[in-house]
Amino acid sequence: MNDQTIRSILTSVKTIALVGWSPRPDRPSHRVAAFLKGRGYRVIPVNPGQAGQTALGETVVASLAEAVEAAGSVDMVDIFRRSEEAGAVVADAIAVGAKVVWMQLGVIDEAAAARARDAGLEVVMNRCPAIEIPRLGL
Repeated sequence: MNDQTIRSILTSVKTIALVGWSPRPDRPSHRVAAFLKGRGYRVIPVNPGQAGQTALGETVVASLAEAVEAAGSVDMVDIFRRSEEAGAVVADAIAVGAKVVWMQLGVIDEAAAARARDAGLEVVMNRCPAIEIPRLGL
């Protein structure tokens, strides 16, 4: 994935569903969600165990389908789940019409990435937008 493509993704998406959001401030998913919100993105936290709570000015939802209901659409799905769980999230991202699947640092699933690309989605894998945004000067 080249810098131009990452820059294009990060400057075009507006609404991000963050799958695996944690209410604990010490967790990376919590910090990245707050960072993205602070950069002007609409971040919909997805965590079935926390659904109904409020975070980042949004209601935490249990699924990507609920995130789309809440937001109208989701541009990017940011995956904070184990690699072996990424495939199911990617299938949901395809089903809800997301444009981008972003697998966080350490989240690698080549087969899921291929399915997403075949469905027309952009895929970023094993990277973090909270690192890429400052690195690219966005």
